[in-house]
Amino acid sequence: MRKALVIVNAEVKAEGTTYLASPATEKMVMALETAIHADSPSTQVEVIAAATLWSKTVQPPKADLDTIYCPLTIDIPTWLPFREQKIYQDCKDVKGRRLWVEKTLGYKTSIGDSWLGDLWLPIAVTPAELIYGEIIGEGVYPNSYEQPITLNKSLHRSLFDLAQGLLDSLDAPPSLYLLQFSLKGQTIVFDRLWPFPAAPAIASLSYPHPNLFTCYWHCLTHQPLPSLTGSPS
Repeated sequence: MRKALVIVNAEVKAEGTTYLASPATEKMVMALETAIHADSPSTQVEVIAAATLWSKTVQPPKADLDTIYCPLTIDIPTWLPFREQKIYQDCKDVKGRRLWVEKTLGYKTSIGDSWLGDLWLPIAVTPAELIYGEIIGEGVYPNSYEQPITLNKSLHRSLFDLAQGLLDSLDAPPSLYLLQFSLKGQTIVFDRLWPFPAAPAIASLSYPHPNLFTCYWHCLTHQPLPSLTGSPS
């Protein structure tokens, strides 16, 4: 039987009970579970805390062709045997990614914890193409997000070039990525790349297009994706 292993940020109590780290994490998990069950009702879904994987007392999961790893956290142990391991470690090296973007692609980047990105470009990477989604921005309330955010059209090509150059350099495997950035005037400032639909993707749950968690599952299982609004012509 096929199994989907969803890895999340969560707290594990002494009695073994798992508590999701935040309401946002809970929404992410529910959205992904809904997407999996809608597409493949027979797939067994298991949610596991990343903290559990880091524990030395826990038996690590064995590599299994029937298991599809669906992380919803960047905090993945380096020894976890899944094919997307390298991209998670590359994206976790935020300083390294910023330096590469600045030196190779010539974009400005966030400096330390300043200029942190408040905008996110969704990118569905399939075996055949990149599909860009509508930009997500921070909402009025803390930890809330809005989609779509409209930018000057002259910025789109530069933003898409940044995304493609970065993803090509990482030989990015199929997944749903979020490219986090900010704007200083009309200048794009790269912050970081997320190799999964991080918390801002929640905005897509109320947007009238395929939500990003459904896209994530379809990318991981190499299924065709519908065109997303915001794709370049």
